[in-house]
Amino acid sequence: MAHYAILDENNIVTAVIVGKDEHETYEGQPMDWEAYYGGKRTSYNTVGGVHLHGGTPFRKNYAGIGYTYRQDIDAFVPIKPYPSWVLDENTCQWQAPVNMPQDGKMYTWNEESISWIEINAI
Repeated sequence: MAHYAILDENNIVTAVIVGKDEHETYEGQPMDWEAYYGGKRTSYNTVGGVHLHGGTPFRKNYAGIGYTYRQDIDAFVPIKPYPSWVLDENTCQWQAPVNMPQDGKMYTWNEESISWIEINAI
């Protein structure tokens, strides 16, 4: 089983469908399943350019509806969460301009102050 991202005219993902693996044939003949489905192959287990189970990563990230397919880097890019965040083109993940504290506490991003704000547990 493989997944394929269906794109609109602006390379925005509009749907993700399940289809045939690229090694599967049609009537004994090799088949270009991306062309058949009209989409781009995506891997459910790919995040930041790494396959979570050691398999082949496809296009940096599993495509989600609203993601953009960037042909120049052959990758699916998530929706930008905040205006100040910057895309890491190696992982195709958005990065905050300030690293989140690594002190075991929970934080949320505050775009107005461009900082991480601690979440107080109840």
